[in-house]
Amino acid sequence: MAAYDFKAQRLFVDAPLAAGGEVALAREQAHYVLNVLRLAAGDPVLLFNGRDGEWLARVRPAGKRDAAMALERRTREQTPGCDLHYLFAPLKQARLDYMVQKAVEMGAGSLRAVITRYTQVSRVNGDRLRANAIEAAEQCGVLGVPEVLPEARLDAVLDAWPAGRLLVFCDEDAPVADPVAALSGVPRGPMAVLVGPEGGFAPEERERLLGVPNVLRLSLGPRILRADTAAVAALALVQAVRGDWTGSGDRA
Repeated sequence: MAAYDFKAQRLFVDAPLAAGGEVALAREQAHYVLNVLRLAAGDPVLLFNGRDGEWLARVRPAGKRDAAMALERRTREQTPGCDLHYLFAPLKQARLDYMVQKAVEMGAGSLRAVITRYTQVSRVNGDRLRANAIEAAEQCGVLGVPEVLPEARLDAVLDAWPAGRLLVFCDEDAPVADPVAALSGVPRGPMAVLVGPEGGFAPEERERLLGVPNVLRLSLGPRILRADTAAVAALALVQAVRGDWTGSGDRA
């Protein structure tokens, strides 16, 4: 039997959580709880805010349109998130939604859209990215929601790159064809994964990437993958070989 009850309804709330407290739901969340889920007074919901762990709460309706959650007890302690940043060239909306949701499930601690020469979409909706990240966290038992950083051009990101963070970028011409072998030689520590656009990186961008002091080119095998598929493959490899999958298995 699974150790975690995935059937339990979960909600992210931006409010402190403590025993005996009460959280007033935003109007949209109250509508979701009362009219979509059709929960009644006293029904249980799990709440989390990314800081105080996960809490069992009970629905407390306040009229037809409002509701609050009465906190009872903590069900899981907050665990530290994986120090893994995910950078990506924006895609068209439906595929971008999918990619963000999968990055959250894979344990990314922050998300950032990076504009490259061949990027298909020049602007992203940050509010929509965060909404997708929250929904994914609610559905898959994650205790934290990744930070959504402002979009930026690739050259600006590389200009400010911190020396202590390894940059892993997906490259079909990586010198080591076996991605597990390439990652196995890397010490654990702060890391970022960068997935480029469908057309790949421009020659000058590749040159800039290879000039980063702490960089690893990662092959994803003999097939050319769509950017959203590449994101899942790269994050799974990184988490399995050098991420938190090799630890205790606690959800971040």
